[in-house]
Amino acid sequence: MELRPVTGGALRDWYDQELTQAFPPNECKPLADIKALMDQGRYEVWGLFDGETLLGYATLWMEPGDKSCILLDYLGVTAARRNGGLGSQIVRMLAERLAGKSLLLIEAERPVEGDDPAENALRRRRLAFYERCGLIPAYDMATCGMRFTTFLPERPADLAPVMALHKAIYGPVRTDVKVPLGPDELPPGPPAWMEKGETEWSVC
Repeated sequence: MELRPVTGGALRDWYDQELTQAFPPNECKPLADIKALMDQGRYEVWGLFDGETLLGYATLWMEPGDKSCILLDYLGVTAARRNGGLGSQIVRMLAERLAGKSLLLIEAERPVEGDDPAENALRRRRLAFYERCGLIPAYDMATCGMRFTTFLPERPADLAPVMALHKAIYGPVRTDVKVPLGPDELPPGPPAWMEKGETEWSVC
């Protein structure tokens, strides 16, 4: 198995057959937006392949001028191969690939008091998954009106530069993003496009 970029016609296949099948519509960036970010040097789509067969995928979001921190945007395993440890393998391979060059940032949504029990159970499983991968919960942040924990492969002595780059990846127009989010702070409201039901920039 090897981790390699997904490009060209394979990018459309990945988007149509994997991403849009695994994530709800409001969590899928339009493919045109993903391609625009790729053209800007800000986004990469990586696939875990066995020969030519796609087993899983991860997408990375970054600042082109400073790639010392890179955000894991999507992580998925193809339907037939889920629950076989491939997700954690992708995370480990990414962390190893970036080691010494970039710090991998991973966001996992926190449970919400009073929310749907099944959804909260899924949130807890995601948090536990990243801890089982050996990642360290470093600080909380907010986006899309929700609280997330940010996981890191290692904890730097000074988190301030990491948090500044984390915020910079989203850009200045995202007023719903707060990095870090204190334990007693509430997340800012969702961005305007969510309130209007728009699809552009629909993934936080």
